[in-house]
Amino acid sequence: MNTKIKILGGGFSSLSASCYLAKMGYDVTIYEKNPTLGGRARQLKKDGFTFDIGPTWYWMPDVFERFFSDFNKKPSDYYTLKKLSPAYSVYFDTLDFVTIADNMDVITKTFEDIEKGSGKLLKEFIDEAKSNYDIAIKDLVYRPGESALELITPQTMLKVGQFFGNISKDIRKRFKNKKLIQILEFPVLFLGAKPSDTPSFYSFMNFADFGLGTWHPQNGMYSVVLAMEKLATELGVKIVTNANVSKINVENGIAGSIVVNGETITADVILSGADYHHTETLLDKKYRNYTEQYWNRRTFAPSSLLFYVGFDKKIINTEHHTLFFDTDFDVHAKDIYDNPKWPEKPLFYASFPSKTDKGSAPEGKEAGIFLIPLAPGIEDTPELRERYFDKIITRLEKLTNQEVKKNIIFKESFCLNDFVKEYNSYKGNAYGLANTLLQTAFLRPKLKSPKVKNLYFTGQLTVPGPGVPPALISGKLVAGLIEKYNTNAINKTVKQPI
Repeated sequence: MNTKIKILGGGFSSLSASCYLAKMGYDVTIYEKNPTLGGRARQLKKDGFTFDIGPTWYWMPDVFERFFSDFNKKPSDYYTLKKLSPAYSVYFDTLDFVTIADNMDVITKTFEDIEKGSGKLLKEFIDEAKSNYDIAIKDLVYRPGESALELITPQTMLKVGQFFGNISKDIRKRFKNKKLIQILEFPVLFLGAKPSDTPSFYSFMNFADFGLGTWHPQNGMYSVVLAMEKLATELGVKIVTNANVSKINVENGIAGSIVVNGETITADVILSGADYHHTETLLDKKYRNYTEQYWNRRTFAPSSLLFYVGFDKKIINTEHHTLFFDTDFDVHAKDIYDNPKWPEKPLFYASFPSKTDKGSAPEGKEAGIFLIPLAPGIEDTPELRERYFDKIITRLEKLTNQEVKKNIIFKESFCLNDFVKEYNSYKGNAYGLANTLLQTAFLRPKLKSPKVKNLYFTGQLTVPGPGVPPALISGKLVAGLIEKYNTNAINKTVKQPI
């Protein structure tokens, strides 16, 4: 009889883990509380418009390629990728924006035109960032965070100083122009912490940005979810949706069953890709590894206020991805991390997928996704959402020199209360734990429960961290640990790659 592994949640990390575990020969079933898979990466369709509800940036294409290659597949077997050219634009004032190209030579010239001498400095910075990328993404992030010794390699010993410096200082040593500084600090925001709290080593995100470029999967990021779902089912994974897990039963220190929609289902191994904090509330208190005080002391990545808007005309003077940095980032950051509250003048981001993907909107119309980073755990009301929508649309009109309010067909919003309701997200966070120095690698919540045998975790609150590529890696890491520690490993049938 094959070892039965039951997985909670159907996001990227769970789908990734399910594929690896099925390939290893385990009997794998995913239980997802929502009607569709994808976790935070779901899809909204309305009036001929299609929106990615969650992630909209496709970075680090090599991580996706490595995932699919583990199954003798390629991303192109499942979806079509297009490199965005330009990658994105950044607004600083009315029609005052910087466009980031899809190759380093043009980006270097852009920097040099803004600040004399910065082109050469940018090349040096990106070369160093590439070195860090090769160490981190090709090696370190594929280690399961069981020990601090995982970080000690000949390569990291040469970089040890970069774990104690920070991105903000490093950038400011080289560049003086405020626009260039903000552009270079932008990529580390994907890691969930302020640049001043992000170790210098994480400059590898700048290579992910300028070196590898920004991509778009046809029909949106949800295409990646559908690809992974197809791969999982090809490997024999069983998927159950509308399946709410309300309890993890532990006997004699061993996780043995879960309660799904009121029914008790036995398991040899239980893996949760659901919110880590929420998952531990499904355990009796004595089996929880982390206290409420522990979670409350963690530095969380921001939550978000998101809007999905249908326009009855094309939006001009914007790119597929457009950042609006016309307000003070440091002030906004304090309202997220230091004194949590709604920011008076928020930075925001807009995505117009229909500029690249005709299927995102009816002909002659535009699909717009807007995001404001917010502190987790703050108040969320319809009135606040409406007030902030008006703030950013008014600024969009001013900065891009056009009227758009009268062209809105509809809008839908998603904010803290929705993150809690839909994803059981701790304090409504959107991205998990920030990658600060004290929340890196082995210092993050563990993939393997130290208190309960045969209980494992995966996803953005554990290693390697927030984001879609790290989620794919997290699934691989936890599958490896299950293979390493599962006492019933002999009770399986090894499957050949498909």
